[in-house]
Amino acid sequence: MLPPLVLVALAAAVLTVALVGTGPAATTAPREQAAGEQTAASAAVEPGEVVDESADATDASGTQEPTSSADGERAEEAPVRERLVINHVGDVNLDPSYVPALGAEGPDAVWAGVRDVLRDADLTAVNLECPVGPGGEAQDKQFVFRCDPAALPAMRDAGVDLATLANNHAGDYGIATMLSSVDEVERAGIAAVGVGPDEASAHEPALLELGGWTVAVLGFGGVVPEPHWIAYGDAPGQATGYDAERMAASVAAAAEQADVVVVSVHWGAEGALEPRPEDRRKAEAMIAAGADVVFGHHAHRLQPVERVDDASVFWNLGNFVWPRFSDDGARTAIAQWTLEPDGTTRACLLPAEIDAVGVPWPTDAPPECV
Repeated sequence: MLPPLVLVALAAAVLTVALVGTGPAATTAPREQAAGEQTAASAAVEPGEVVDESADATDASGTQEPTSSADGERAEEAPVRERLVINHVGDVNLDPSYVPALGAEGPDAVWAGVRDVLRDADLTAVNLECPVGPGGEAQDKQFVFRCDPAALPAMRDAGVDLATLANNHAGDYGIATMLSSVDEVERAGIAAVGVGPDEASAHEPALLELGGWTVAVLGFGGVVPEPHWIAYGDAPGQATGYDAERMAASVAAAAEQADVVVVSVHWGAEGALEPRPEDRRKAEAMIAAGADVVFGHHAHRLQPVERVDDASVFWNLGNFVWPRFSDDGARTAIAQWTLEPDGTTRACLLPAEIDAVGVPWPTDAPPECV
């Protein structure tokens, strides 16, 4: 028979092991697990130490003493995540010589029908299909556009927070004007992505703090008339939308900095109603690297929204502020992606139609959601 003191020690050790092995399971964020977080049950216990749960943090007088545990500090620091709503629309052209309503009624008029929906979102993004401001020389191409800087405040007032400049019209007046467009857009209080003075800058995401989430937004240009429009090394231009591996690397880098990664990409074939196989491969690569939602544009036609693995892909958003040339080209939508605090998502196309003077208006058609 073991001596009484040995039996007491063994009983204490058994109680310690039992206490260490219990406790609530750790919770995870929607895309990232809270690395390094510990519950009280996993805190270190010295061998043979018996935990007195009844005396947790109360002194002899019954006063609750402040806790200094790592768990308490992390709980205080953890952001309270709210419902996140992101809108993205397709091609926006603010050239008053091209969009009738801009020239006849002014820049406020083109947002009249959608202003309330765009303002209600936490983030609204557009594909700005024109360089902004003066200067440069018109390039030798069929369509050459120039946005009026005076139209940008109205776009900002309508709820637009971010614009991607990576598309086949950003360089209509040369690379220098493409770059100066970034300054013009940001001067109006709108974040700009997809263009930079070198490759690294062009691939840099906009980082936004929204409702307890850190959101990274990237812009890629996969339809350009000249190769030198793409930023390589120290050369200025757009972030490439051709190289799936490079795009995925940018997404992976953004995912290390953010809870949510949003991609806006100019791709697809004009007039097509379905995505190209090569664009599906790019989407899959970016999603594997950490993209949560992908918004496409360029086709001038509205294409479906789909689930790809754990992400949402709006394949092509069509025209938005654009002349009405046909019924198919006038059919458009506001892409709306919603992220709940528990990590669940919903992706919807809110139907709209462009009128005779280039102004988008919501329709009574039901949303298409996945």
